Amino acid sequence: MSKAQKYGMYVEIAKRAEESGLYTGERLSLLMDIESADEKFNLRLEEWLAADDFNFIHDLYGIMDHIVRDKFPADDFGFFVPRFAGR
Repeated sequence: MSKAQKYGMYVEIAKRAEESGLYTGERLSLLMDIESADEKFNLRLEEWLAADDFNFIHDLYGIMDHIVRDKFPADDFGFFVPRFAGR
């Protein structure tokens, strides 16, 4: 997947979160969190976007709740590992 395609997926994931009422903050902050998680975990973005609500929410809130935002891209997520981490 090209970098442009990845960024497109980040936007689609953020849009789903916003449209579902799961996220109401600044989109840029969420995009940075998703990008950082993808850099760290090589996320399976297409599978995450297509996931049922339960699994989508698990990874969305897990990333947002555990990320340490002291640098970008962030690489500290504590002990959290997303369900859609690369295999």
